[in-house]
Order: sequence, then C-alpha cells, then structure tokens
Amino acid sequence: MDIDMDIKELEAFVYVVENCSFSRAAELLHLTQPTISSHVSALERKLNIKLIVRTTKETYPSDAGKLLYKYAKEILQVRENAAIALRNFSQEMKGTISIAASTVPSQYYLPHLLQDFRARYPDITFNIQMEDSPKVVELVATRSVEIGFCGTMVASHKCVYQDFANDPMVLIAPNTEKYQAFAGKPFPIEQLKEETFISREKGSGTYQAGKELLNELGVDIAQLRTAVEIRSTESVKQMVSEGLGVGLIAQSAAQDYVQFGKLLAFPFPDSRFRRQLYIVKHKNSILSPIAQVFYDYARKTKDKASAK
Repeated sequence: MDIDMDIKELEAFVYVVENCSFSRAAELLHLTQPTISSHVSALERKLNIKLIVRTTKETYPSDAGKLLYKYAKEILQVRENAAIALRNFSQEMKGTISIAASTVPSQYYLPHLLQDFRARYPDITFNIQMEDSPKVVELVATRSVEIGFCGTMVASHKCVYQDFANDPMVLIAPNTEKYQAFAGKPFPIEQLKEETFISREKGSGTYQAGKELLNELGVDIAQLRTAVEIRSTESVKQMVSEGLGVGLIAQSAAQDYVQFGKLLAFPFPDSRFRRQLYIVKHKNSILSPIAQVFYDYARKTKDKASAK
C-alpha cells in the first residue's frame, strides 16, 4: 500500500502525542492550532484510522497512534541525523574529490591550483584520472567523477561547461641552428608545411586547438608530414627536443623545456590562437559540499591557475 505521509504531518502528530495537547504542539512548532489539527486529520485520513483521541479532559494516542508514534519518531530522528551529518560534513571540509582531467589541465594547471586549495583545506584529498577530453566528459556524464577539466567542449546534453583558462598555442622546434634562424619572428607557414610533425592524438584538446589554428592559417593538418601521434604532451616535447620534428602545444606546456634550452617556442601573433580550457560538471547532479567549494574556488581563481 502506497501512502504519502508528509514529514510535517508526522512532526505535528509526534508533538501532539508527546505533549498531550494540540495547543502546546502548535506553540512549540510555531504554528496555529488549526494547522496542527489539519496535519493530524490529514494523516488519519490517509491511513484511514484514528490516531489521536480527544476528550474534554485529555488528549492521547489511540493504540494505532502508539504504534505509529514509534516509527514516526524514528523517521524524524533520521531526518535530524542526516541534517547534522551533512552540516558537520560541510563544516569539517574533509574527504576526497574525484576529478578527471585532460593532459594540459592535469599537468600544467591543476598542480598549482590544488596546492593553493589544499593550503586552505589540508584535509581534502583528490583522486585524479588523466584522460583525453572526450573521456573526461564521458566520466562526468556517467557520474563516475564529480568534476572534469578538459580542452574541448564535447557535445553532451548531460554536462555544463565553464571557462577555466586559456593558453596561447605555440609551435615548438628543436633548439638547433636551423630553427634559431627564425627566432624573434613568426615561424614561416610555408616552412611548416615542409617539416615533420609530432602530433597529439586526434581526440585531445591540443590536437583540436592546433587543427583550428592551422585552418585559420590556411593549412590542413591532415596534409602535414605527421611522423608520430601520441597521447602525451610531455612525449611530444621530448621527441621534438630530440630533433624528430616540430609540434603544436599550449605555451604553458612548453615553458619548462624552453627555459632549460631544450626547445624553441614560436608564438602566433593573432590572439585568437589560444587553447581554451574548461571545467565541466554534470548538469543535474548536486556536487558534494567539498566538491562544490573546490568548483567555486577553481572558477574564481582561474587566472591564478595558469602554470607559473
């Protein structure tokens, strides 16, 4: 039998039983006496049984009322326990946040963001899966993780995206005399067409950003002499530094190799050529309290999240 017992009706009933008075129950619940009577009457009508006996001298539960009282008390206690647990959970700021992130966010943005965040909330830990952008979105869409960071807005009606950061794209080349000759100026597009190309895999945000950049420059990425496709930006940098070819990656990812003289990086003058990064969550899911705090923190501090 499916009976819709409203929590307010049960609460009114419990207060009447415990205080043997409709008026006292109304006073304690900050309601009017007619409202308390209405709640109890509604409950009796739904259950089709008398729960409260009222005489000119006293008010007390019927046998059925005594039986219901035990269960109603437990229901109200569970509600209170849940509220206390959630309040403590939120206030204590402890627990683990599950995240999926594509290569550039996970390697060049999240370390600094997490370091700053954990300085404020040292008892929060993170479980991070590194995947390509489509897989990140899939994990968020299936609620396998709470939050995702990616470089591509993969079509998904289950997810919502927010800008997290943007990063200029650069052409990286070995630090040799051949490429040093182009230093201080844009890398010639015609020369690029003659180079061996080291590419991220097609599902990555880096690949998509590079493809769009080249399209703007009138170059079809499919026509480049691609020698290697690989799932790691670090591997692209290593192969380019060894002289295997040139590549297109985010500026933040190139900084360390450039600083140590392993690579040369050639920026593009047009500001449109930037790698956009996103933070993504499920459209209909409510984040855990700690995940919501981190999500808000990441959005507010996105400009500080860039690699240093």
